[in-house]
This record gives sequence, structure tokens and C-alpha cells, in this order.
Amino acid sequence: MALARAARRAAPGRRAAAALALCAVLFLSLFPGAAAHAVGSEPAGRPSVQLSGKEAGKGGSITVTGRGWRAKALLTLLICGQNMIGGTNSCANGDGRAVTTDAHGAFRKRLPVAEPPKPCPCVVHVATVTGAADAADAAFMVAGHPVAPLPKESAGGRLTVLAAPRLAGSSGLLTWFGAPPQRELTFTVGNLGSTPARNPVFQVGTSHGVYAPKWEDQQWRGTVPAGKKAEVKLPVELAAGAHGDYLVSLRYGGKVLVEQPWGVGRPWGVTLFWVLLCLVIPTAVFRVGMAIVDRVRPRGPAAPARRRRTTRKRSVTRQPGDRAALPWFTPDTAPSTTTSTERPTSKGSA
Repeated sequence: MALARAARRAAPGRRAAAALALCAVLFLSLFPGAAAHAVGSEPAGRPSVQLSGKEAGKGGSITVTGRGWRAKALLTLLICGQNMIGGTNSCANGDGRAVTTDAHGAFRKRLPVAEPPKPCPCVVHVATVTGAADAADAAFMVAGHPVAPLPKESAGGRLTVLAAPRLAGSSGLLTWFGAPPQRELTFTVGNLGSTPARNPVFQVGTSHGVYAPKWEDQQWRGTVPAGKKAEVKLPVELAAGAHGDYLVSLRYGGKVLVEQPWGVGRPWGVTLFWVLLCLVIPTAVFRVGMAIVDRVRPRGPAAPARRRRTTRKRSVTRQPGDRAALPWFTPDTAPSTTTSTERPTSKGSA
């Protein structure tokens, strides 16, 4: 009797368990991906990096393992100095390695130890090459490598240029006649610091030939949040009449970020102006000089001309029988017609 009562009490529990089992079978048949996710690895968290050792000398090697990365992602492994404050410029890029994660976002790779260009404290830096940006660092000590204090991080964030800059704009008609050439320097910056960069002040410099750049402070109005990027546009202007090959440089925090060449055409309008000026001025001076000469030259030769015209008129009114006087004799002193003009014969001539 006691066994029968116990069986009757346990019957509702079996029915409930059977119902739960039936619901589970139906759920798994409708959503097979959920079963695979439950059986597979745990969901990926934040990428992490572990090292086989915390210190090694140049020429040695360490094993780097990682978890929590994207599946089938291409990664780079680098040893960097100064905690990679200066970006990849502080890393031993020539001795880096690349690795691809497996289907679970994990990897294992052997990395040779090399001395970075910056002093320690050093890190092993792992970052994605394609797709969404992801990175992780692990502290590491390169034996025998110099150690120096970390530079103080400014409150304005750490900005670096992410893409190649470009000079936008073109020259107009006024530039052809010697007006100052103008362009707009466009570039993309990223904030690698932990604080946002608000209204950063950049220094834009232009240089020609072997001369050093002339720097000019320019403030960009905007904010670059930590870990974000922004597009910056700054005006660039040269001196009037500038031409030739110039170099535009951008500096921030005492560090040159980019250098962009700029070829400026010759202002041929100025050359044309000087050529015309050299032709017009001599012509104008010559005409003014001739006008002055015409005004100041003496008028004496005009009187004989009038006298000749008067004499000519008088000769026309003279009668045919009148005797014309020679110009160097007056009428009273003119030789008489009765006077013999024959020469006397010498004595004894026949």
C-alpha cells in the first residue's frame, strides 16, 4: 500500500519532466544554431594577449597566445617601446609577425625578440589588420635595452594622422597675375590618448628649397574624442608671386605629422606685364621728348622764307621793261647800263 501511494505521488513529477523534455526537443529542432552555440565555445569577450615569458634578450623568442578575437582575423604582433605612445614608429616593425585567428578567435604564435627604436618600458602589441579596429598589449621587458621614463601625456589627447593628406583647391586668374597661391590642407587624425582633444592647435609650415619651414599656428574648431577620428581642414597660403616646388608640413605637439609637396606654377601674367611695360615706357618717353624738342627749337629759318615769298610777289607785278636788281645791290648802287663793261685794251694792242 505504501509503495502504491508513493508511485501515485511521483506520477505528476514524471509527467512534468516529460513535458519539459518534449519542449526542449521541439526548441532544438526549430533552432539548431542555438544548440551549436550551447555546445561550442563560450562567447568571445574582449581580446586578450598572454606571453610565455615577461623578459627575454635580443635574439631570443617568446610565444604569444590570444583569445577573444574575431574568427579568421589577420593580426600583427610587434614589440614596441615607450608603451607604444608614439604609435608604430616606436615598434620594431621589421621583426614583427602576422597570424590568423582560428574559428574560435584564438591564436598562438612564436615572436622573435628585437630591440625597438624607443627605450622601454616595452609591450607586445597585437592589432587587427583588416576590418574593425581591435588591439591589445602585454607588458614585456627586453633584456639589455635602455629604459627611460614615459613622456607626460598632454591634456589635449594624442593625435596622429591616419590617412594621406591632400591639398584641395586650384589657382585663379589673380594668382596668374601674382596673387598669393592658396590651398586647403585636408587630413584625417585619430586620437590615441585617453582624453578628448578639444580645439587642437596645429602648426602649418611651408618651405622652399633648402630653407626651413615658416611655422604658423592654426586652431581647429572641434573635438576629437578618445579613440575616435575626425577630418581636419586648414588653409595654406604662400607669399605673393611665389612659384616653384614647395613643401607643406604639419606639426602637432612638437612632432611633424605629415609633409605634402606642392608645385606652384609661374605667374606668367606678371612677366607679360613687365614686357609690355618695357615697350610702352620707352615709346612714351620718346614721344614726350620729341614734343619738347618741337616746342623749344628756334623759329629763325621761317623769316627768309617769308622774305622770299614777298620778293616773288613783287617780281610778278614788275613790268617787262623793268630792270631786276640783284639781291646784293640796292637800286641806287646798281651798275648803269650805259657804263661799258668792256675791258680796256692794253697799250700797244691792235
